[in-house]
Amino acid sequence: MGTAANPPAEGELTRRLGVPDAVVIGLGSMIGAGIFAALAPAAGAAGSGLLTALALAAVVAYCNATSSARLAARYPASGGTYVYGRERLGDFWGYLAGWAFVVGKTASCAAMALTVGLYAWPGQAHAVAVAAVVALTAVNYTGIQKTAWLTRAVVALVLAVLAAVVVVCLTGADADSSRLEWGPDASWTGVPQAAGLLFFAFAGYARIATLGEEVRDPARTIPRAIPLALGITLVVYAAVAIAVLGVLGAGRLAESGAPLSDAVRAAGATWLTPVVRVGAAVAALGSLLALILGVSRTTLAMARDRHLPYVLSAVHPRFKVPHRAELAVGAVVAVLAATVDVRGAIGFSSFGVLAYYAIANASALTLTSAEGRPPRAIPLLGLAGCLLLAFTLPAASVARGAAVLCLGAAVYGVRRVITAPRSR
Repeated sequence: MGTAANPPAEGELTRRLGVPDAVVIGLGSMIGAGIFAALAPAAGAAGSGLLTALALAAVVAYCNATSSARLAARYPASGGTYVYGRERLGDFWGYLAGWAFVVGKTASCAAMALTVGLYAWPGQAHAVAVAAVVALTAVNYTGIQKTAWLTRAVVALVLAVLAAVVVVCLTGADADSSRLEWGPDASWTGVPQAAGLLFFAFAGYARIATLGEEVRDPARTIPRAIPLALGITLVVYAAVAIAVLGVLGAGRLAESGAPLSDAVRAAGATWLTPVVRVGAAVAALGSLLALILGVSRTTLAMARDRHLPYVLSAVHPRFKVPHRAELAVGAVVAVLAATVDVRGAIGFSSFGVLAYYAIANASALTLTSAEGRPPRAIPLLGLAGCLLLAFTLPAASVARGAAVLCLGAAVYGVRRVITAPRSR
């Protein structure tokens, strides 16, 4: 790979990201619209067991992050688990991970774009969503450094808004710590489902791994950046969940269409409501920016192996980004954002991402101690946790997700038959 002394060869990406940039991109992926959107359906599933569900999601996310970090250090190339599955488990499992990621996250991109539109201009949500996709695709096209700079600004603003929400809710007259306790409305069977929905908001650390070909000294940078980004996100999410649950309680939270806005209103800080709306729109922009970035890199890796059209593997000679993959992803997302209602995308995306990380944990199990394998319990727990959360999601999400994986497997099989050499 290219260094300062040895520029990248044609078709390779440039290593420009250090630990701070990688952490910021991870935060931009995780501290996004997920925390504004996932709390209500999770509360509906778990009731006052919401905080237990958050803890379960965090444990599974930690295992996944640890496995991903060790694998990314071993295989510092674009594509994330697509590459790890291919190298450790075989071509089919790598392909299936890439398929689950690209399809699931493309739907998530459309959902985030529509979230921007719904918060910024509800009457023209689809038009705003398309404009957001076009603008952010242009930012990604011009280079990874510009993406990192914009992500810094987004993360700073969203963290400021969330901090204001936490302070207002915890100091409001309506705050009641008894609402945080495990009550009769809590559901042990609903906790795994809620954790699966909340996992949607944690999944952004994969973006750091999928950018492995653009990170400086990846063997050191990625294992540092992933746990740092995840740890910061967990602290922020726990604080927000405690603050909002303490004001609204599980019942009102579950019924809320905009839980953070409703929480600050209930706390008596009506003046903060428009600020929260702006923060939600900006958070969705940050998530969309990082999602397009990650999907295009996995598309690049799959195109290099001809699982997707090879034309998408081109790297721009000046900007050193997979420009055709970015344009293709942006075009598909723009069409979806203009024509489709993707309100069910959280569950669908969670199923695909959990399948993706199940393959990552299975890949990490094959590492030897000399290759930096984590303690065996971590990928085992991560694999079991991913499967548990995936299959306790709402039935419709499981059905759609399983159908998409089966379609991907069928496409792979047909392609193998067509391209297999004819026997003499």
